[in-house]
Amino acid sequence: MVNSKMNIDLSKIKKVFFLGIGGIGVSAIARMMLLQGKSVFGSDILESIIVEDLRNLGAEIKLGQAIELIPKDIDLVIYSIAIPKYDPEFFKKLQNSGIQILSYPQMLGVVTANKYTIAVSGTHGKTTTTAMIAKILIDAGRDPSVVVGSLLKDYKSNFIAGESEFFVVEACEYERSFLNLKPKILVITNIEADHLDYYKNLADIQNAFDELISQSENAISASPIDSRSKDYIKYLEKIPKLSVPGLHNRMNAAAAFAVANLLGIKNETIQKSLAEFSGTWRRLEKKGKTKEGTIIYDDYAHHPTEIKASIEALRELYPAPKNKIIILFQPHLYSRTKALFDDFAKSFKGADRVMLLPIYFAREAKDESVSNEKLAKAITLAGDNAQAFPDFKSAEKAVISLNLGSKDIFVTMGAGEAYKVADNVFKMI
Repeated sequence: MVNSKMNIDLSKIKKVFFLGIGGIGVSAIARMMLLQGKSVFGSDILESIIVEDLRNLGAEIKLGQAIELIPKDIDLVIYSIAIPKYDPEFFKKLQNSGIQILSYPQMLGVVTANKYTIAVSGTHGKTTTTAMIAKILIDAGRDPSVVVGSLLKDYKSNFIAGESEFFVVEACEYERSFLNLKPKILVITNIEADHLDYYKNLADIQNAFDELISQSENAISASPIDSRSKDYIKYLEKIPKLSVPGLHNRMNAAAAFAVANLLGIKNETIQKSLAEFSGTWRRLEKKGKTKEGTIIYDDYAHHPTEIKASIEALRELYPAPKNKIIILFQPHLYSRTKALFDDFAKSFKGADRVMLLPIYFAREAKDESVSNEKLAKAITLAGDNAQAFPDFKSAEKAVISLNLGSKDIFVTMGAGEAYKVADNVFKMI
């Protein structure tokens, strides 16, 4: 959904309503509007940490989704792009309401239109690379604004309000959302098959990235795409020892280094900043340790490549056979699980035990042709130890029965709510 409303005057917008305000992208714009002194209202289906934070900042948020929840005198409605797809009847009512509306990607295009925009795109690594670039620019005194698809640890926020022309944003490829942006610098971390509920195939995804490159002034990628493109792989040798493990994070750091180099930031400043980078919320995040010595992690990995990278990173820190890695994974979306089923089945190499929660289907219709039980069987056939559970309660009981100790690493993994099991089962010190 590409922006056709770039001429909106934000100075005249006083009251804004956010549909799906708990979403990681939508909530960042809500934070921005609150900091600008605008009246922020919103709705979401569920309570969450993000909803609670926004309420504490002054937003008025209700649970549910209905036209009646939107105040009559609202100036603008910003909506999550999930809504037209999963609730078309409601969205039609919204379109016919006479209220000015923009999708989150359209709004991101509006707020970055007159900025020096650094956009980070790719199938994997967007969030960490965006956060790394943000930290380097902040440490270098460039005072950027930042929108990131997670919470930055130092700020406990997915939005930073800067005073300079620089605006660092995470650019999502879903439904070609990132085409609302006109970046001065575009980073492409990698391109793989994903979001196949929308894209026809990998070539279709590549075409979307090609279109984004065509509207960007500079492109940074792992393999130069045209004469304006810069290869970030050559910066790998300059990366200092990182506190975040894994080759994938060294690659993310190399991409961030390339951006900073293009902006003329000194190598010493870049290296010091990267060495101090401590990660982001739900990106292989170390949550703590139990009194028995079990180390608990939470990870957002929900694509086979991401799962492999996370397990490899954990094995760097906790080698086998001395340490056992137990993963509690919640597949994300029927469509993704089905499209990448064979890859998922082979992606857990290096883990000692895989426990599968029911598929987190968001607003998708149930698809009986795919399930966590079928995935568990496929993982087992691929040679790994996997078990499916019908619900969270049974998974929690199974985790307790493992009697995990000091040589065990327990990881909740997925874009859904697997982390709740660790919250319910473990008391961390």
